[in-house]
Amino acid sequence: MPQTPAPTALVVANWKMHGSKALLTEMAQNLAAARLDSAADNGPPATQIVLCPPTPYLAPLAASLIQAGAPGIQLGAQDLSEHPEGPHTGQISAKMLADSGCQWAIIGHSERRTQCGETSEQTATKVARALEHGLTPILCIGETLAQRKAGTTEQILSQQLAPLQTALNAAQLRKLVIAYEPIWAIGTGATASPTQAQQVHAFIRHHLDTPPRALLYGGSVKPANAPALFAEPDIDGGLIGGAALVAADFIAICRATLRP
Repeated sequence: MPQTPAPTALVVANWKMHGSKALLTEMAQNLAAARLDSAADNGPPATQIVLCPPTPYLAPLAASLIQAGAPGIQLGAQDLSEHPEGPHTGQISAKMLADSGCQWAIIGHSERRTQCGETSEQTATKVARALEHGLTPILCIGETLAQRKAGTTEQILSQQLAPLQTALNAAQLRKLVIAYEPIWAIGTGATASPTQAQQVHAFIRHHLDTPPRALLYGGSVKPANAPALFAEPDIDGGLIGGAALVAADFIAICRATLRP
């Protein structure tokens, strides 16, 4: 029986500080051949794919996708500045990213929070900056293993989400994508079970006064566990790390969003 698409799912590749020109070409060619960004009957694709390479590769990747014949795949940044412009050496503004062809931006990834000391207040400001310039923000939230074992997951996530309630209005919240990435599962090989992930996603969806555009799961998503995760009713797709660097694995994960 042929597969029919669910309401448009979202799969985002976070390449982190990995990449090369060879990877750009390989990924673009494989994604174009897979035709995941195409849709039957001229409708919207069943899965929206977003690639977030390191900043120097944004423009070359855009060119590679067009050359390979995969124009429906969109580009995102891995971070942006909370400042609109000014004397901030090394930072990149939302306006610059939008002007360069980006359409999405990852904000508040746990590695930014732990390695760079970003606060939830800063991430809320960054979300607002992204929206000001037409970028769709992908806000990352998640708890540590100690916090999960202590039973404070919902409390921690509530604290991370709280600044959004004052920084954004209802119309802005509807444009927001939230990625739940349990810190204990990022790059560790451990993954929240589908039941654990669904429970947290349902909590997030009902915690906010206005539902976000989409809720993604991230944390060691692989072809083997993606179908069970994406089958859960409150999981709209994934934010993919290591598996997004292997074309065959990433394509398999994207296909897992198609439900029979």
